[in-house]
Amino acid sequence: MLIIGEKINGTRKQVGDAIGQRDGGLIASLAHEQVEAGADYLDVNAGTGSEREADDLVWLVQTVQQAVDVPLCLDSPNAAALELALKAVDRQPMINSISGEPERLAHVLPLVVEYQCPVIALALDGSGVPKTVDDRLNIIARLVAATRAAGIADDRLYIDPLIMAISTADNAGLVACESMRRIHRQYPDAHLTGGLSNLSFGSPMRKYINQAFLVLALDAGMDAAIMDPSSPGITPFLLAAEAVLGRDRFCNKYNRAYRSGKLSSV
Repeated sequence: MLIIGEKINGTRKQVGDAIGQRDGGLIASLAHEQVEAGADYLDVNAGTGSEREADDLVWLVQTVQQAVDVPLCLDSPNAAALELALKAVDRQPMINSISGEPERLAHVLPLVVEYQCPVIALALDGSGVPKTVDDRLNIIARLVAATRAAGIADDRLYIDPLIMAISTADNAGLVACESMRRIHRQYPDAHLTGGLSNLSFGSPMRKYINQAFLVLALDAGMDAAIMDPSSPGITPFLLAAEAVLGRDRFCNKYNRAYRSGKLSSV
């Protein structure tokens, strides 16, 4: 599974303070921690939502690239900030994200086409949070029609069904998993992703909810996750689930992880 490290996000107070103070040491430390834990991409989100966002996002890109050598997932709804960040990257990034919101789609989709990036497509539009699986599928259908019309192949799409917190919607996990199953059947060449820890927001001992949801989401077709790979116990659950689901030939990855001691953290 593709792992997109989630921790460099300015909406987290520690990270937001580091961005404001231009504390490159903290950002570099978070980058190293996630890459060493297995992140394939690092999500970078300035989270400032202001006139500073473009400068902050470019600074994050430059700081992370000096620290580690993995591609980035540029996370912003602001097309102007994304365009400047795209010019600053050393390796082809992922864009996070397009959505069914007309203005966002109109301004971000041309950047996806110009830079030939993989892109996260979020099941959200201007009418608010979709309540049902059908609502999510309707938004995704419009997004896929738009990306296909723009010449973007389905295998460059990472579809996010919009994972909500079970603390406020007790069926959020069921809706997310069923959405993923139906998206996978309808668009088999597209990838499935989402913010893994969104489901546990507001709950105690969040790691257990994240671990349980990861296994269920993998079974529903998820093949990429925005997550914290350094969270205790998450790697054993991921490797074990992939082995059980037949995604690890002869359990090679699981066995290598055991021999290297990566399965000892619970």
